[in-house]
Amino acid sequence: MDLTLSVLTINIWGIPFVSKDREVRIQRIAEELASGKYDVVSMQEVWSETDFQSLKSHTEAVLPYSHYFYSGVVGSGLCVLSKYPITAAFFHAWSVNGYVHRIQHGDWFGGKGVGLCKISVHGHTVNLYNAHLHAEYNRKSDDYMAHRVIQAFDTAQFIQQTRNDAVVQILAGDLNTEPGDLAYRILLSTSHLQDSYQKSEPHGTNECARNPYTCEENRLSAPDGKRIDYVLFRVGAGGRLTRQEYKVLMPEQCFSDHEAVHVKLDIVPPKMSRDSSLEYINGDDAEMPASEAGKPSSHLTDLTESIQICDDSLKQLDSHRKFYLWMSFAIIITLIMFADFEAPYGFQTVYLLSKILLGLLTAFLLFMGTLWNVMERHGILSGKLEMEIVLRNIPNHVEAAT
Repeated sequence: MDLTLSVLTINIWGIPFVSKDREVRIQRIAEELASGKYDVVSMQEVWSETDFQSLKSHTEAVLPYSHYFYSGVVGSGLCVLSKYPITAAFFHAWSVNGYVHRIQHGDWFGGKGVGLCKISVHGHTVNLYNAHLHAEYNRKSDDYMAHRVIQAFDTAQFIQQTRNDAVVQILAGDLNTEPGDLAYRILLSTSHLQDSYQKSEPHGTNECARNPYTCEENRLSAPDGKRIDYVLFRVGAGGRLTRQEYKVLMPEQCFSDHEAVHVKLDIVPPKMSRDSSLEYINGDDAEMPASEAGKPSSHLTDLTESIQICDDSLKQLDSHRKFYLWMSFAIIITLIMFADFEAPYGFQTVYLLSKILLGLLTAFLLFMGTLWNVMERHGILSGKLEMEIVLRNIPNHVEAAT
């Protein structure tokens, strides 16, 4: 018998006190998940433990197994609900994940990474990976390009190292990268996963015109939205895929500012397969054909470009370090020069507050120029060196194949 899996991924946009209609939408999501249509549900931005418990309690009749990946200050926001037993779980935190001082973005506080749930489906192991890569925020001037590329590569490496005997590996999440972007390409070419997307379905999963939470500017500029939520998969050795279905849940259902992606996979497990070869049914995705994802030439190009992004980021970090340190030294010298200065009558309080603010600013600049700079440098350097190892071994793979 084929192994049939119904997988749903959705970013629920569950930021307390910020996300619109959060409680109402959580209830709608719970009702949809309780319908019994799905075997495995991968969710992102579940920032409230109360929301997780609510979703868990409302769906336990059909999805009795669950896991939340705790990490960082406010949690990773990642959780999994499953119809089948979760036999193991592991969370791998990324080495770089935004900036602590950019509170308005908040990615750093989530302690993001990639979560793995090993799920036993009729005696077969299914590896379900859940990830939420760093948001883009500004496509024209993307300060987080290097971080997101390293996160994508790190996720691919993690999937490769943990696949073991899984009958299928599935990455379901909000990857915050569009098809054709470097992060998307490096993820697929390194992990050898393929995109389940089929062109017969609506293209966008975020900022779609029909979604009531899409702002007017995005509604007019890109009515089809952008596709950043994915279900990527790879059938294990000896197994084969016989059917795949891809569907985007309609925006009118108002589950979130993201659309949910629903994928059905029919897989013949290794023991049932008539041959030991790996057989895929590729989705009709001209933007990134699955057959191109694993080609050494494509992988080499993606890695080379990623390493260059890392090099550029390291140079920028060195520039930032010098700027922060020179600014802090300039303020310290200024404070020393005016140490004996007595403020005119009536300005003592203003003068004292100014000194306190300058002192806090100096501490911040020193932190950014020393501890934080070293942490980010090590994180980016770690990703770059791992990419270089893979890059050096690509010719060996090509020679072995010939």
